[in-house]
Amino acid sequence: MAVPQNKQELLDAIRTTYQKLAVDLASVSPERAREATLEGHAQGTQMSVSDLVAYLIGWNLLVLKWCDGKAKGVPVDFPETGYKWNELGHLAQKFYADRAGVAYADLLPQFADLYARIVALVEQETDAALYGAPWYEKHTQGRMIQFNTSSPYANAWGRLRKWKKVNNIA
Repeated sequence: MAVPQNKQELLDAIRTTYQKLAVDLASVSPERAREATLEGHAQGTQMSVSDLVAYLIGWNLLVLKWCDGKAKGVPVDFPETGYKWNELGHLAQKFYADRAGVAYADLLPQFADLYARIVALVEQETDAALYGAPWYEKHTQGRMIQFNTSSPYANAWGRLRKWKKVNNIA
């Protein structure tokens, strides 16, 4: 999928990648969802499908936090307070730990809710607000949203499809 250049393309990218991913996530049983047999986000680690969803939830929450903070004019720590961009593996581990005790059946509606909140956020913005000026360093707000929603959704979908194939899950 091409990199979105406007609000409609961003919405299309987020919706398309989320919908594909959601279908595959729904087909994973709660028992299989906790197996740490997927390649993790930090080199040399393994994660579960539940961890993968927790990771996506973590990034979606950050996107909402960034947008809220910027809209209020308060300083925003990118990517997250206490983490640098070269420490994303550690941040992924934090996201897994944040939801380690949450049942898979409860993670999916949390993810769906955050997805809906992000779509609503993008829908209320203008093309100019999303793509008209740098928002974080050289990146526009739309690009930062895309980097942390539709791109990781597509990556997660690919990982999940591969995992399902290897594990003979229809």
